[in-house]
Amino acid sequence: MPAARINMRKLKDALRLKFEGRHSHQYIAAALGISKGVVTKYVGLAVAAGLDWAQLAAMDEATLERRLLPAPRPGDMYAVPDWGRIHQELRRKGMTLSLLWEEYCAEVGERHCAEHPVKPWRYSQFCENYRRFAKSLKRSMRQSHRAGEKLFIDFAGPTVTLTDGGQANIFVAAMGASGYCFALATKGQTAADWLDATAQALSFYGGVPELIVPDNPRALVRQANRYEPQLSESALDFARHYGCSMLPARAYHPQDKAKVEMSVQLVERWILARLRKQRFASVQQVNEAIAPLLTYLNERAFQKLPGCRASAFAQLDAPALKALPAQRWEWAIFKTVRVHVDSHVQFEGHFYSVPNALVGQMLELRVTANVLEMLHRGHRVASHARCAHKGGYTTVAEHLPERHRQHAQWSPERLLLWGQRIGQHCAHVVQRMLERQRHPEHAYRACLGLLNLSRRFGEQRLEAACAMACELGTTRFTHIRDILVNRRDLIDARAPSAWSAPLHAHVRGPGYYQ
Repeated sequence: MPAARINMRKLKDALRLKFEGRHSHQYIAAALGISKGVVTKYVGLAVAAGLDWAQLAAMDEATLERRLLPAPRPGDMYAVPDWGRIHQELRRKGMTLSLLWEEYCAEVGERHCAEHPVKPWRYSQFCENYRRFAKSLKRSMRQSHRAGEKLFIDFAGPTVTLTDGGQANIFVAAMGASGYCFALATKGQTAADWLDATAQALSFYGGVPELIVPDNPRALVRQANRYEPQLSESALDFARHYGCSMLPARAYHPQDKAKVEMSVQLVERWILARLRKQRFASVQQVNEAIAPLLTYLNERAFQKLPGCRASAFAQLDAPALKALPAQRWEWAIFKTVRVHVDSHVQFEGHFYSVPNALVGQMLELRVTANVLEMLHRGHRVASHARCAHKGGYTTVAEHLPERHRQHAQWSPERLLLWGQRIGQHCAHVVQRMLERQRHPEHAYRACLGLLNLSRRFGEQRLEAACAMACELGTTRFTHIRDILVNRRDLIDARAPSAWSAPLHAHVRGPGYYQ
C-alpha cells in the first residue's frame, strides 16, 4: 500500500487548531512544521466530507484516514516487489537499493498493460516500504553482512554425554550473509579443538572468508580488550595460514555475533534435541549422527525469505569466498630458543641444526606433530622432521661452517681413496697414519695436512716426498712437509753426483770402511 501522505496525529492537530482554535493556515503550518498548502488541502477535505471538530475528535486514526484520504483508483495501483528476494540481493557485494529499484521499475514496465495498469513506486517510497519489511523480520539488532565477509564461530552450551562418562562439546559456525550452518562434536574446548574445528568448517564451506569472528575464549585470546584484543600465537598462525583475519567479538555483547547465536539455537533445537535419547560411545559417532541432521537444517526452507540456507550460501557466500590453501592447517606450538655455538637448537632433548650465521640469535620454533620449523624475524630459516631421540642430532651439512663441513665429510675410506688417486706412496703414508692412531679420527688432521700440501706444492711433488719418506722409514706429516720445503724431493738419488773428491794421500776412500 502507498505510504501515508501525512501523519494522522499531526493531521488531527491541524484540524483541531483550525476548527477549534480558529487559527490561520499560516499559523498552523508554522506551529506543526508543515507547509501551508498541506493545511489547506486537508482542511478542504474535512469540509468537503461535512465533518466538524466534534466528529473528528471522536474518530481514531484509522477511521480518520479512511474518511479523508481517498482510496487509490484502479488505474493508480502500485506494483508490490518481492521484498524477500530484494532483502537477499542486498547482501551481495556492491548491491544497492538504487540498483534494485531500477530493476523493479523495469519489471513493472514490462508487466504494464491496458488490462492491468500498474505503476512502480518512486525511489523514496520504495526505500520506505523496504525498511518496513526489514523491521518485520523481528531482529534485535540490524546487521548487514557482505557475502563471503564473516564467519562466526562458537560452542553450544549443551553437550552430548558419552557412554564412558565423557562429554562431547558441539562447535557451531555460521556464514554472515547466508547463515549456512556447520556443526561438529569435539572432545573439549581447548585451543587445538577451537582451531581444528574451524579448519574443518572452512573445508566444509570450500573457501575462506575475510574475517573469522569468535567469542573471547581464553584458548584463543591472550588478552581480551574492547579495542585491541590480542590473539594467541596459535590463533595468529592459523589466520596467517589461511590468509584471513580473526577478530574476537566484544565481551558481553552477544549481538556482535547474533548470527552464530541464532545458529546455536537452531542446532540445539533441530540436532541436539533429536539426539537426546541416543547413546554414543565416541565423538566420532556423534559426528556421524550430526551429519544428516545438519544437511536437513541447511536445506530447511526459510519462513519469510525465499529459498533455504544451502541455496542462499550457493548464491551469496560461495562465489565470494577465497580459495583454500593447498595444505590444511596443522596444530602447532611456539617456543623461543637461542642458537648454540655448534649451530644447533634444542627442543625436547634433541638438537636441530640452523645456519651458522645465526649463532647466538633468538629464534622462534613452530612445532607440529611431525615438523619443526625455525623462524627468524618471521622468515623460515630451517625445517626438520621432528625426532623424539633425546641426545641425538639432526644436522644439515649446509648449515655448518665450511671448515666444519669439510671435516665432517671425511672418513677413513675417503682418505684412502684420495691417497690412491695421488699415488701408491701417498696411499701408503695415509694408511700408516690411520693405523698408527688408536682411533682413525685422530689421524684426520694429519691426512688433511697432506691434502693442503698437495694444493701448495702439487700432487706430483707430494708423491715424490712420500716416496722419499717411505725410504727413510717415516710417515709423519712434519717430515714430509720438511722434504717439500727443503726441495729434497727434487734431487734424483739415482743420478751420479757431478762432484768427486780429489785424490790426496790423506783421503781414505770408500775401501777403507769395508
